[in-house]
Amino acid sequence: MTKVSKITYTAIFAAIATILMYFEFPIPFMPPFLKVDLSGAVVLIGAFIFGIAPAITMIGIKDLIHLTQSQTAGSGELADFLMLSTLVIVAVLLYRMHKTRKMAVLGCLCGSAAMAGMGMLTNYYLIIPFYVNGMGWKLDAIFEMCRVVNPAIDGMTTYLLIGILPFNLIKGIILTLITMVAYKKLSVFIKSKQIAVHGHQKAN
Repeated sequence: MTKVSKITYTAIFAAIATILMYFEFPIPFMPPFLKVDLSGAVVLIGAFIFGIAPAITMIGIKDLIHLTQSQTAGSGELADFLMLSTLVIVAVLLYRMHKTRKMAVLGCLCGSAAMAGMGMLTNYYLIIPFYVNGMGWKLDAIFEMCRVVNPAIDGMTTYLLIGILPFNLIKGIILTLITMVAYKKLSVFIKSKQIAVHGHQKAN
């Protein structure tokens, strides 16, 4: 694949991911302000096809665009960047060790676990401090919102362990399933286009 083609596809995937980031849905019994969007699946597919650097570029582009409408003073976008970058790096590095579907799935699942761990860190150091220090919310008020859907959440530890951790594990599994369904077809399609273009150029 030429450098120009890779840049073009990176831009296209980033644009799709940016649009999908606007469509969010909650997960039952999870903290109500946590929402899943499917932009990570586009990035993960792009990571397997084009590599880590283009995928991280996709994440950066979509988060920078959403930063212009941020409701978290950029803390949410930074958290998203760190979490998805962690997912991508772990998933692709493991996949490169042995390029099979089984290793791709294992890479995504390990990446999801790493992303969940990063999610706890970003919530502890970025998201919660923003709402407490930036927005003036009380910690008790945040945990009370969580208790409405999960009475077991009664403080920071339970918020992280039975709120943030399982939420991001479930999110990672969703992204993995979508990636495994779509990756091969998209990869074959893009490679066929590249072959067609090169064949046309040689014919000329």
